[in-house]
Amino acid sequence: MTHTPQPLLSHQSGPLSGDVTPPGDKSISHRAVMLGGIAEGTTTVRGLLEGEDVLCTIAALKVLGATVTREADVWRIVGTGLAGLKEPSGFLDMGNSGTAARLLIGLLAGRNFTSFFTGDASLRKRPMGRVITPLEPMGAQFVSRAGGKLPLAVTGAAMPQPVVYRLPVASAQVKSAVLFAGLSASGITTVIESAPTRDHSERMLRHFGATVTVAPTPDGAEAISVTGQPRLVGQSIIVPADISSAAFPMVAAALRLGSKVTLRNVGTNPRRDGLIRTLLEMGAKITLGNPREQSGEPVADLTIEGGVLKGITVPAARAPSMIDEYPVLAMAAACAEGTSRLCGLGELRVKESDRLALVADGLKACGAAVVIEGDDLIIHGNGQPPQGGATVETAMDHRIAMSFLVLGTATPKPVRIDDGSFIATSFPCFVALMNGLGANIRP
Repeated sequence: MTHTPQPLLSHQSGPLSGDVTPPGDKSISHRAVMLGGIAEGTTTVRGLLEGEDVLCTIAALKVLGATVTREADVWRIVGTGLAGLKEPSGFLDMGNSGTAARLLIGLLAGRNFTSFFTGDASLRKRPMGRVITPLEPMGAQFVSRAGGKLPLAVTGAAMPQPVVYRLPVASAQVKSAVLFAGLSASGITTVIESAPTRDHSERMLRHFGATVTVAPTPDGAEAISVTGQPRLVGQSIIVPADISSAAFPMVAAALRLGSKVTLRNVGTNPRRDGLIRTLLEMGAKITLGNPREQSGEPVADLTIEGGVLKGITVPAARAPSMIDEYPVLAMAAACAEGTSRLCGLGELRVKESDRLALVADGLKACGAAVVIEGDDLIIHGNGQPPQGGATVETAMDHRIAMSFLVLGTATPKPVRIDDGSFIATSFPCFVALMNGLGANIRP
């Protein structure tokens, strides 16, 4: 099918203001659909992200035997039970979603049938070898393109074996894939991570009734274990707003003196709040109101006021808590006073695109002073937004697209992106929400 690019142009705006709720958390939405699909009984989900990525997960679970329906703003999932998934008759198309692909590959690695995975042109470039490596010792068999890339076939193990696997690179997706495969094993499956990653899978597995333990290891790492073959029971879930989506209006408001924007019901999981901590260190004015917990996840209402930002060094250890937010953080750094050094961004090279290169190239085209040193991104700001006036290549990456549209709200000259169509994968209402706050983003 021929893809028609949808360019967008972002003009400098005045101060932003308003009170909005960003769309539901993508990571939590994927997990709610998958675990609801293998639980016994009915799971109801409110606040589900209805972006293309999650809709691909829903379509896959339907093919695998779950019943998924939408009634007004509530999604109902009638699960198959842990052993009830059926062999799909065709390809499972994961669209643009690496999360959907890796987690579902893990889930099906413990099912004694063969499944075929594919995705869009961007996803087919992304490495799946990092989940294949720990799943093969559990008994799953794989056939893929070179480098473990999609299209890929997985034949699940008839008798999955529990494993103890140490993550070579911090990755919540790999951790979750192994834990999901461990649900079918007889015994305890353990993942050891040296750096903490987002723990949505652990929280939601407990919410559905699985036994998940977390314990320190002698070398200071963390061992996350799931007991296999649990009885998962359908639950009621309220999905918080996605901090990774809230990041865009958050940064846009922080860049414009006089802005005041409130973002409701935002997930503030301590393993996802790196952007909030970083912006506060840069001098942003952010307050968290009405902190609370829903469906096992902490949430709050964030109010952001515009002001003057200063450059800082962001340590590599913070990367797992904000890996998806670095592109838009780079836009803030380009407008800040002084030098910012964003450290340890190697993981950005294997996202939907090489985000590290695209951010650097796009900022240079807009007039910012940017250097990549190893896995560090160095941005020299002078306290004013760069000039803008460039057309930025997005490489089918939704977060690159949204980040440079945010930059355009501050630059003297408009910023144009070559294709905004992929924004729908995670934030379908992005343009409408931003314009409602006072931005000026147009076709």
